[in-house]
Amino acid sequence: LTGKEALTHFPALGGSGAAQGHVKQCELLQLSRKQKRLCRREPGLAETLRDAVRLGILECQFQFRSERWNCSLEGRPSLLKRGFKETAFLYAVSSAALTHSLARACSAGRMERCTCDDSPGLENRKAWQWGVCGDNLKYSTKFLKKFLGQKRIGKDLRAKVDIHNTNVGIKAVKNGLKTTCKCHGVSGSCAVRTCWKQLSPFHEIGRLLKLRYDDAVKVFSTSNDAVGHSELAGPHRHGHSGKQPALPRPTDLVYVEDSPSFCRPSKYSLGTAGRTCSREGNCDSMCCGRGYNTQSRLVTFSCHCQVQWCCYVECQQCMQEEVVYSCKQ
Repeated sequence: LTGKEALTHFPALGGSGAAQGHVKQCELLQLSRKQKRLCRREPGLAETLRDAVRLGILECQFQFRSERWNCSLEGRPSLLKRGFKETAFLYAVSSAALTHSLARACSAGRMERCTCDDSPGLENRKAWQWGVCGDNLKYSTKFLKKFLGQKRIGKDLRAKVDIHNTNVGIKAVKNGLKTTCKCHGVSGSCAVRTCWKQLSPFHEIGRLLKLRYDDAVKVFSTSNDAVGHSELAGPHRHGHSGKQPALPRPTDLVYVEDSPSFCRPSKYSLGTAGRTCSREGNCDSMCCGRGYNTQSRLVTFSCHCQVQWCCYVECQQCMQEEVVYSCKQ
């Protein structure tokens, strides 16, 4: 998520112009030459990528709505060039949104080269007969690693960190995969049971990644003579034995440099001046000691609603005073 992506959906294209329109959509996206080539081969992928960008941005902004850095689009290109905790979250939530959106697009029939989940051990073909379709995470993760070019191991520290955090996002989606079952039979009996794979709602994945962000591990590069190349290492964990530094866990978000305060405008964010806050909650932290303004305003809302015969609801308009707190300049 570079901050340069347009968030509007592509116009619907049908008939003979659909294939040509798909190629044009691929050209509009901020992709590498290899990624554009893959995009052109996969009808439906461009729209899915756009959906994934929107999903990742909205979830990031929701999770950081009460933080000094609120995941705004401003400053994101500069942020992605650094090794902050916030950069780690952006890589993870982006790859998670791509994984989630691709798997859902397959099961929804929006991709030509994939369909419902066909994992062994589940009677997916029977599930199709009953009108349900498992989310195809197997295809999604396989295609995504090819799309992101993860076969090459990054040589420098930042490349290793970015690949690690990308994989944390993919793993978060995998860990949220659930088996859902449905019973078929007379009077609701479970004479026949059909099961399929279903992804967790993306809000649950976003909440998990935010917890990973809160506990992110600062790492450095260390040589591993046993395997013949360098690897990521962090501080010793409780219960870790040995003289070697502890390796970050596959589920840990990792970073290499401390974050700025995000209090004042910079190339990374607009700062916190003017941001609304909660007086009992986060005003002191968000306003960075500058204090906050208090403003009263009248808001209108629907009240005393009643269902009228037969088919509509009638409400009155009420007003109430609302106090808003915002950070000083």
